[in-house]
Amino acid sequence: MTGRAPQTLQIDLGARSYPIVIGAGLLDDADLVARHVTARDVLVVTNETVGPLYGARLLAGLAGKRVRTIELPDGEQYKTLAVLERVFDALIEARLNRDACVVALGGGVVGDMAGFAAACYQRGVDFVQVPTTLLAQVDSAVGGKTGVNHPGGKNLIGAFHQPRAVLSDLGTLRSLPPRELRAGLAEVIKYGLVDDADFLAWIEASVDLLLALDMDALAHAVRRSCEIKARIVAADEREHGQRALLNLGHTFGHAIETAAGYGEWLHGEAVALGMLLAADLSQRLGYIDATDVTRVRELLRRAGLPTAAPAIGAARALELMGMDKKVLQGRIRLVLLRRLGAGIVTGEYPAEALQATLRGHFEAAA
Repeated sequence: MTGRAPQTLQIDLGARSYPIVIGAGLLDDADLVARHVTARDVLVVTNETVGPLYGARLLAGLAGKRVRTIELPDGEQYKTLAVLERVFDALIEARLNRDACVVALGGGVVGDMAGFAAACYQRGVDFVQVPTTLLAQVDSAVGGKTGVNHPGGKNLIGAFHQPRAVLSDLGTLRSLPPRELRAGLAEVIKYGLVDDADFLAWIEASVDLLLALDMDALAHAVRRSCEIKARIVAADEREHGQRALLNLGHTFGHAIETAAGYGEWLHGEAVALGMLLAADLSQRLGYIDATDVTRVRELLRRAGLPTAAPAIGAARALELMGMDKKVLQGRIRLVLLRRLGAGIVTGEYPAEALQATLRGHFEAAA
C-alpha cells in the first residue's frame, strides 16, 4: 500500500458497521466526503488550530448542505463538560434534529468530545470522524469510545457511540508538531507490543521513516493499527473482555495525565511511559525478561518518547489508578505482557509487585 492509494477497512459491528478510509488527500475528494456525510444538516466540530488549516477543504465536500462550524480551544485541558456545552449550544442554536450529522475534524480531543455530543444530543445522532493526528487515526477515532475528562480521572464521563465512517487523510500528518507525531507513535507501538510481534519488529525497523513522515511507512502503520483494532473491537465492542488489551499502558498513563494536570503530558507520552511500567511489572512477574524490557525502553527512546516518570509518588499513582474504568470489585486490572506481541488482562498479581514498580519509577524521580 502507498500513502497515495486510498484503502478501506471495515469495522464489522452488524448494523453499526462502518468503513475506515485511509489515504493521502482525502479531504480534497469532495465525492468521498459527500458519500460518507449524507445528512442535509451538519455541525462540524474542530478546534482553533485545525479549523484554519483544513476547515475550508472539508467544507468543499459539504457543498449544498446546511453546515454550521464550531471551533473549540485546542488542548487536553479543554476536554471538559463546560467546553462540551458549547457543542450542545451550537446544535440547539442551529435547530438541528435527529437526522443531523456531527463531523469531528481534529485530533483525539475533538473526536472524543464531538462523538460524546453526538451520542447525547436528542439521544443520538450520526457522526463522522475526520482525524488529523496520528494518535487519532490509529486509535481514538476508531472504536466508538467518546467522552470527557473529570478532575478525578481521565475519560470518566462518556459513552460508546460508533461513527458512520472514519476518513483518515494521511496528508494532515504533515502539519503535526513533532511532539504530537511522537505521541501518536506510542499508540502504534502499543499494537505491536500487545498483539503482533511481527508488526513490532517492523516498527523497530521503520521508526526513523515514520518520524520523517514517509507516507508509505505511515500508511502501513495506520492500516495495520486499524486492522488490529477493528478485529478486537468487532469481537468486544463494549470492552467486556479482549478489548481491554488495547489499554496497554493506559491505566498507568491516565494516572500520570491526571496527577500532572491535563495537557502537561500528551496522552501518547503518558501511554508510552505506562507501557514501560507495564513491561517492568511483567518482568517482575516472570512473564518477560530484562532484555525484553530494554527492547521496549530503547524503542520508546528512539521514537522520542519519555522513559522517565514524573515525581507524583507511588501512593498518588495508586490512588488515581483505582479510578480506572477497568477496576472490578476493587481490583485494578492491568494489561501486561505475557511476551512481546501478546498481552493479557489480569487482576491476579501480588500487590507488592505493583508497589515495587510504582516505587521504582514514581519515587525514583523525586
